[in-house]
Amino acid sequence: MSFLVAIAPIALLIFLMTKRNSTPSHVALPIAALLVYAVQLVWFEADPNLVNATVVKGLLTAWTPILIVWGAIFMFRTMEVTGAMDVVRNWLNGVSTNCVAQLMIIGWAFSFLIEGASGFGTPAALAAPILVGLGFPALKVALFCLVMNSVPVSFGAVGTPIWFGLGGLGLSESDLLEIGAQTALIHMAAALIVPVIALLFVVGWREVRANLGYVYLSIIACVVPYLLIAQVSYEFPALIGGAFGTVASVWLAGRGIGLSREGNPPSERARLPMPDLLKATFPLWGAVAILIVTRIEPLGLKGFLTDATPVLEADLGSVGHVATSASLVLSLNHIFAANINWAVQLLYIPAFLPFFAVSCLAFLLYRTPAGQIREIAADSHARMKNPIIALSAALVMVQLLLAGGDTSLVVLIGTSFSEVIGAQWIYCAALLGALGSFFSGSATISSLTFGGVQDSIAASLDLDRTLILSLQSVGGAMGNMVCINNIVAVCTILGISNQEGDILKRTIVPMGAYAAIAAAAGAML
Repeated sequence: MSFLVAIAPIALLIFLMTKRNSTPSHVALPIAALLVYAVQLVWFEADPNLVNATVVKGLLTAWTPILIVWGAIFMFRTMEVTGAMDVVRNWLNGVSTNCVAQLMIIGWAFSFLIEGASGFGTPAALAAPILVGLGFPALKVALFCLVMNSVPVSFGAVGTPIWFGLGGLGLSESDLLEIGAQTALIHMAAALIVPVIALLFVVGWREVRANLGYVYLSIIACVVPYLLIAQVSYEFPALIGGAFGTVASVWLAGRGIGLSREGNPPSERARLPMPDLLKATFPLWGAVAILIVTRIEPLGLKGFLTDATPVLEADLGSVGHVATSASLVLSLNHIFAANINWAVQLLYIPAFLPFFAVSCLAFLLYRTPAGQIREIAADSHARMKNPIIALSAALVMVQLLLAGGDTSLVVLIGTSFSEVIGAQWIYCAALLGALGSFFSGSATISSLTFGGVQDSIAASLDLDRTLILSLQSVGGAMGNMVCINNIVAVCTILGISNQEGDILKRTIVPMGAYAAIAAAAGAML
């Protein structure tokens, strides 16, 4: 009965967002969050003070995705208003006028690279507006980008979902490397099918089939170096695979290799002087450069931006203890005198750096008039009203589901499923990882939440420990397709209203295919 009560808010949320006349996310998510709040207090008799402190943590945590989305909108509105996006469109059309080539370059290879550098949903924030700017329909682009942002996610943000997400399980370095290698192998199997499914959201099968040679060359250009690097490192597979794949995909497209000529006339490469092209694309390459230099540990900036050593502190009584570091790592500890803490690395999350900072530099570079800057700021602000409500409710719901550690509602749900499934768990392990991402919007948080559960299930059922944790890692990545936070974010960036439920219904299909491939690959391994 406790399992049914625990899962009821999730079932209600899915129902509200996928029924015929779906409820908008900024209405459905607060309802679901309120129900979780009631369930915690009434059925599970949780400490009211602890529950309320968790709500505050959720509201504060929500500002991480809110700022990222806001920053992405601000940067791309900057590119649109200043005319830089027109130059990018012309250059991409100069590389190839083939729709499939453009989708693979931006939505697959470029996104692969950005995921490897940053994570945090940044790939869709960067890729989706470019594709819409090229003339692709916004709703189809949202579906496409959500599905494409799956294969590299286990190694996103320089491997954070593995080395941090699973780092608390007492695994050796060789165990982590084995998990990384198996994860990459399972993802590689999925990469042979899932990108094709993603393309079908935007273009028809006939067009995909006519360009299938190029599609697979682009896929291979990313996943082969990805798999090879995963044998020796769990930090750089996506970053290096994406960098190699982006260069190769552009080179192949420019020469028409594997591409159909039918309905795609040979492109006339945009004859832009290199300085003009670099100037117009500054927001893109500037953002990528900042992401890379702030994520690679040996360069030193990451350590500074994530340093939480307090330089200012204040005791707010029963509200908690607030502190900030020199690098603006903000924290609020012991919220309402409970063991509930919150922190945000304000300069490390991809919001002020790179999006807002790059936009401000672009204003100087393009000599943008004050009136245009006000227009950009006003438009970005107007788009954020409903998403702030939706993301705040989503993160409150997530924190309430995670509250309690080993006795949390998500652990109850996960262990209940495993008890029913038993020895066949290897076929379902990835789905538990996906459930964690659906809740939280993060493969890292999915592994932090369910890594220990998966580990104990593997021990109790005498299953291969590293394989089960690899499937958890894969599941956390594929769950990005159906994650409510990601769906709300990409809809906000693209200006799509009240379509979140339809997107959720449609992305469940490729996630199901991904889960089947993961189960088959896991059984074979």
